[in-house]
Amino acid sequence: MEIDVKSLHPLEVKVLKNTEGELAAEKLVKNLSFNIGQCNQVFSWLSVKNLIKEKKRIKKIQYELTDLGKEYQEKGTPEELIVKTLKEKGSMTIPELSSYLGLENKDVGSAYGRLAKVGILSMGEGKKVFLNTSHGGWPSIVRTLLNRANESGFLEESELSDEQKEVISEISKKRGASASPFRLTEREEVIYEVTPEGRKVKEILKEKGITGEEIGAVTPEILSSGEWKGNAFREYNINIPPSRVLLGRKNPYGEFLEEVKNKLVSLGFEEFDGPLVETEFWNSDALFMPQFHSARDIHDVYHIKKPEYAKQIEQPFLDQVAQTHENGWKTGSRGWRYSFDRQFTRRLILRSQGTVLSAKTLPRAKVPGKYFGIVRCFRYDRVDATHLSDFYQTEGIVLGEEVNLRTLLGLLKMFAEEVAGAQEVMYVPGYFPFTEPSVEVHIKHQELGWFELGGSGIFRPEVTQPLGVEVPVLAWGLGIDRMALMSLGLNDLRELFSYDIESVRLRRRKH
Repeated sequence: MEIDVKSLHPLEVKVLKNTEGELAAEKLVKNLSFNIGQCNQVFSWLSVKNLIKEKKRIKKIQYELTDLGKEYQEKGTPEELIVKTLKEKGSMTIPELSSYLGLENKDVGSAYGRLAKVGILSMGEGKKVFLNTSHGGWPSIVRTLLNRANESGFLEESELSDEQKEVISEISKKRGASASPFRLTEREEVIYEVTPEGRKVKEILKEKGITGEEIGAVTPEILSSGEWKGNAFREYNINIPPSRVLLGRKNPYGEFLEEVKNKLVSLGFEEFDGPLVETEFWNSDALFMPQFHSARDIHDVYHIKKPEYAKQIEQPFLDQVAQTHENGWKTGSRGWRYSFDRQFTRRLILRSQGTVLSAKTLPRAKVPGKYFGIVRCFRYDRVDATHLSDFYQTEGIVLGEEVNLRTLLGLLKMFAEEVAGAQEVMYVPGYFPFTEPSVEVHIKHQELGWFELGGSGIFRPEVTQPLGVEVPVLAWGLGIDRMALMSLGLNDLRELFSYDIESVRLRRRKH
């Protein structure tokens, strides 16, 4: 392929002229002060023109120090603080340690579990925690890792010992890393080499004196300063035809959401909505999710920095929900048997699930009644073809004396077939702290295969009764973004929010 060297982008010119041997992103960042985006772009351009080719791939695993990790490095980990406190004060219960250290019960409980596992702590009479030894072991390895990471901000797995790898795997996460000292990232570094064609172009650039520093745009500043004098300019092809004029149209995903709303309203559902910022109370506590339970790990939330807490929670719901957690209240349940934290429940977050609005609707819902919402949610997640960190859910509840599991399965089948356009539907037993029984609905995508569309179930009495509802309540929360994949004939959630306007223009609904 004949290459017009004057048409090369300045980034391409700089790479070909100023690099030798293997090409990698880290090398361009170091030698040419490129950013990662520029590296990826120039590699793409040069590869398409066959001026470079892929030579090999190197898999790299890094552990990045999070804000929590920086805090631990400076102030001490919960494990270190517990050991220090017990060394000075003697044995204490977990609630006493939590109160003394100003930590949450779940953090102290997790720290105790790790230290007890390696024999540093034990629990004796009266559930008092006592110290077996304060030297070496797990806490000292974590301290070494935190100190090393604090210098550069991250650790390379290849530079860690087997013992350090084992420990850091316990205190790092890919998703929801804000609650862990380290964030685990996996990436492949692609190494390129210049092709024979690329070497020819490199020689031509040298002969013609093209440096990549040529001026690409004439600005008032360049004209007034005289900078243009004595400098070369990039050449442009003025014979390129202009872009065609296209009339505007609605965004396909926006149209899809409106159609879903219209279908549900036509079925007798009333729409609900609410603020993006919610309290822990409505997001989780009102749904009978205990404040210490591991079930909350699947709802990695974004916290609001200022203000951090809501002023109050509406009564009598706060008292009734709190008592339900502590002892079951009047629901016939034993509750979760812990001391409900009334300050923690006021903490402000971005809602992580649409079910928060179902809970808030219960106190004012009519019986019988059907309600839904198309709700934007926020959850720390690794972005891929079927996951986004902020996403839509279609959420709803059905209240009535006669509703049951068969009613719920019929609703799920209708959503999967009529809204998502799925040909194959599968039900899978699930677990959610707020429903019993719980069901996940899966659909089969022609490219992606089977994937979960969402969860559903019948609200437990511990959810409905504290909020003033005495009849069965069906609840469902489905990933409407994933429904749109099927309906719009796409293979990747990111295409729903693409900045590629041409792709959006050409997108058509499948019927």
